[in-house]
Order: sequence, then structure tokens, then C-alpha cells
Amino acid sequence: MTHLVTVLGGDGIGPEVTEAAVRVCEAVTTKDAITWTRASFGGQCFYDRGSAFPEDTQASCRESSAVLLGAVGLGELPPGAKRPELGLLELRGALGTFANIRPVKPFPSLFAMSPLRPELLENVDILFVRELTGGLYFGDKTRTPDKATDMCVYTKHEVERIVTMASEYCNGRSKRLTSVDKANVLETSRLWREVTTETVARVAPDVALEHLLVDAMAMYLLKRPADFDVIVTENMFGDILTDEASMLCGSLGMLPSASIGEGTGLYEPIHGSAPDIVGQGIANPCGTILSAAMMLRMSLDQPDAATAIEKAVEATIDAKVLTPDLGGKHTTTEMTDEVIKRLG
Repeated sequence: MTHLVTVLGGDGIGPEVTEAAVRVCEAVTTKDAITWTRASFGGQCFYDRGSAFPEDTQASCRESSAVLLGAVGLGELPPGAKRPELGLLELRGALGTFANIRPVKPFPSLFAMSPLRPELLENVDILFVRELTGGLYFGDKTRTPDKATDMCVYTKHEVERIVTMASEYCNGRSKRLTSVDKANVLETSRLWREVTTETVARVAPDVALEHLLVDAMAMYLLKRPADFDVIVTENMFGDILTDEASMLCGSLGMLPSASIGEGTGLYEPIHGSAPDIVGQGIANPCGTILSAAMMLRMSLDQPDAATAIEKAVEATIDAKVLTPDLGGKHTTTEMTDEVIKRLG
């Protein structure tokens, strides 16, 4: 079976890192396993075509087995211009991707790159399950010259489905689930906590559930990260906490993610478009390459190829073939070449 994958390079370093990931996938899969198609998306697309997520791109994404995304976002925008990041919210909504899966497992060879003491990083293996289509990012918004509002809304159904998925991920792990909210202040968080408790008791009674306030979670993530296994949280809290968690791995450029749900899966690194290094050939491709590995495993039924990529990335890092964000001097292309050499 040949799978169609739409590649959205997007903005900034996005095209550089997605092409690196495509090269790695092509090196580890059979010739007819994947058909790649490129489509316009993001800030530059907005300027060129008047939409960050044009109709032909929408059609290509919906017809694909998976979507591989680089990054979205430009520098300063003209007054009144629509932010291109809104196209990303439209993309997630169009594909029905209500869950963002972000694994955080530091490579021992990069312990020294983290601001945390190496002993705190031993045995860290966290899986974040972030709700992706509710909350402040998707709520109604208003703006006047002296006032702005962002509506935060969650329904019982939205909480149930993300918590059910997170509970399922606890199987095969340590059966510990941490739910993060702000129930001491927010009504949406009080609903979140109540529904989470009810859902876990019903669908996964053998899973140990812990509730933490988001401010405490931000502290404990740095103080005792090895104590956590699966973490489930709402949209904005998950966005912030996973960026914080990237420091456990030494660089934003290391973390992959998968956005899944009712339709086509969307795979992307957690980093941004990094306009300050565009065209210099020094972007870290690992987050995107590892996102492509998640794509092979979760959407394209290629688990062995995914494992081979993950092992090759770790072997490359162990060999100290590193981009500048990791303290090295290698280029994006050089690091990608070394990953390809180490594919089993």
C-alpha cells in the first residue's frame, strides 16, 4: 500500500527541517511506501495567497494518510494583519486532531545540555497528552482599543475523550496519570477535574490518578521530572508545560509531537519558525525527524522503520554530531546525513 503524505514546510526553518525528515523517511522505507506532496501553508502563504491555509492545501491534507508540518510564524506583522498561527488552529480543526502527543525522554548524551543536574534526568520518560481544540485558543475573542477578551470553554465531552485517550496510553507504562488544571481559580478547571476523576474511575480503574495545579506542575517538572509518567492537560497549559519540558532534553529542537484524533494525523516538531537562523543551514532537524518516526508508527503502519529512525538519531547524538543549539558545529544537512548512515 502506498500512503500519501502532505508536507507543509511552512515558515522560517520549516522547509529545511521537513526536507531533512523526508530524506530520512525515504532512506528507511521502500520506494513505493510513501508518495510525498508539498503544499503551501503559513505566514508566507498568507502574504502570497491571502490565506494561511488555502482550499487546495486543505483538500490535500484531508486526502492524505498523514501531514508532516515544519513551522508556522513570521516576524513583525503589519498593523491589523491576521496572524498566520491562526492557520495552524484551522488545520487542527479541519483534521479533527483533538489530542497532541508529546514524548519527553532525554538522551543521556545530552544531559549536559540541560540546565538541570544530570541526576534529575535519569529515568525521565514522560508522555504529555494535551487537549488541542478547546480552551482559550479556540474560544470567542473580542478586541477594542482598550479591552480584549478570550473565552475559555470546555465541555464534558471534550474532557472525557482526551482523558480516555490519556488513560489508554497508561497501558504498557506505569499506569500513573497526572491531570493538570487550575481548579482553585477557574470554573473550566473545576469541570476538568470532576470529569477526569469520573472518567478514569470508569474506563481505567487500575490507573493511579493524581491532580496537580498547573503552577505546582511547572515547579515539579524541574524539581522531580522522573516522578511523572503520562500527563494530561488542557490546551494552553499543555502548550506551556511541554515547551518547559523541552529543557529536560537540552533544546526545543529535540522534541517531536503528533496531533491525532478523528481523521488525518498531523506530525510536527514543537519548535517555532526561528526566523533568526533561516537560511544558515544550522537548524536542528531532530525534532522533525523524530516526528516523522511517530508518523511512520502511528499513521503509516511502519513501526520497524520508526524504531530504526529513533535509534539512528540517538546514535548520531552519541557520536557528537550536533547542530549549534546542542553545542555542536554541524549543519542541518550534515546531521541528517549522519542519521541516514546509521539507519539499521
